[in-house]
Amino acid sequence: MQNTLGIIVGGGPAPGINGVIGSAGIEAINNGMKVVGFYDGFARLAGEEFDQSLHSRQLTIKEMSRIHFDGGSILRTSRTNLIDRAKLEADMPVTPDATKIHRVYQRLRSLGITHLMTIGGDDTALSARFIADESKGAIRVVHIPKTIDNDLPLPSDVPTFGFTTARHYGAEIVANLMEDARTTCRWYICVTMGRQAGFLALEIGKAAGVTLSIIPEEFPELTTISHIADVIECSILKRRTMGRDDGVAVLAEGLAYRLGDAKELSRMLGRDVPVDAAGHPRLSEVPLGDLLRDEIRRRFTARGDKLTIVSHTLGYELRCSKPTTTDMSYTRDLGHGGICLLLDPEADLAGGAMVTIQDGNLVPIKFATMIDPETNRTRIRQVDMNCYTYKVARAYMIRLEAADLASPTTLAALATEAHMSQDEFKERYGHVAGNASPAPS
Repeated sequence: MQNTLGIIVGGGPAPGINGVIGSAGIEAINNGMKVVGFYDGFARLAGEEFDQSLHSRQLTIKEMSRIHFDGGSILRTSRTNLIDRAKLEADMPVTPDATKIHRVYQRLRSLGITHLMTIGGDDTALSARFIADESKGAIRVVHIPKTIDNDLPLPSDVPTFGFTTARHYGAEIVANLMEDARTTCRWYICVTMGRQAGFLALEIGKAAGVTLSIIPEEFPELTTISHIADVIECSILKRRTMGRDDGVAVLAEGLAYRLGDAKELSRMLGRDVPVDAAGHPRLSEVPLGDLLRDEIRRRFTARGDKLTIVSHTLGYELRCSKPTTTDMSYTRDLGHGGICLLLDPEADLAGGAMVTIQDGNLVPIKFATMIDPETNRTRIRQVDMNCYTYKVARAYMIRLEAADLASPTTLAALATEAHMSQDEFKERYGHVAGNASPAPS
């Protein structure tokens, strides 16, 4: 019986998807396999009606040989997952939807799928784990880590594919905003993607040299719009003491989660905030940049000051960018590595595994080691605020620091800009300086 590889792409788009499909598909065919791609992630496979001719296609080397240059996904994608919605809505640890799991598994088997490669983020990895568990070894399963958020549980120096391309194009766009801000004497609040982690916002800001970046990891507990606005306001005031009326703040959209869950966000906004298929509040429905812009503008107006500040959302234009050469090369490694693991009889893929390249070598990470025991979801990687690379990013930001409050000259200048006494300024904004990160050493 001929081995057959199935390829499924889930979650949001990321540059390099086609590179994985192409490299994996070509290597599989070169090893005597048939390759079947499934359209729209798990949506069709898990749906009540599945039409093999409409919802899947056999892939050939000829059509895959040059797709690594292109953004998007020739198989499209969707956020459909295999989680039991009832458990999600009850805020319980996630469990598989038995009906969907059985349906997907039976359809894969009926099409002769012996090996499965999923391409996606944490939720797609979770669905891949459920399929691996259901198959009990009948289908060997690997997952390729894809997300511009860079938040899958890889070693700290190993990126998810798509991240470096998104950072590259994001930094170019933000550099244009910085020049616009300088030219027109205004401020921009730029909100980037990053649901649970601040890697993209931090690294775009670091690469472009923005005034400051703010990420969810700075707020381990729930916070408020007022608190985040304090950080930005102090940056604006400090920048003014340096003779500049312009700047750019880059924020991760996941800061909205630090404001509360879907119910709290709905209460704050006065309207329902819907959740996605995985139970996450849809951050596109939370106008974080607008809320902060309005709050900061209100403060400056209240003290008779003028400030031009604009909110901008940066995200969707990055996801289907043409991959940079870094991601084109990286996805070739990942796709080829996935096939090597799937076809290696010595590779222990019981329960499934994620494909990683570490120190130039192929290293599988078992799904079982990626589980968050509290939620039963895939663990999320976040920015380590104690690491050197974060401290370097902070070193080049203009933010209120403890040293500013300790310097009589700096404190006097800041208080003057805020139309306050020095004591009033320290009492009002001292908590912001308390968040300062130590300088790199």
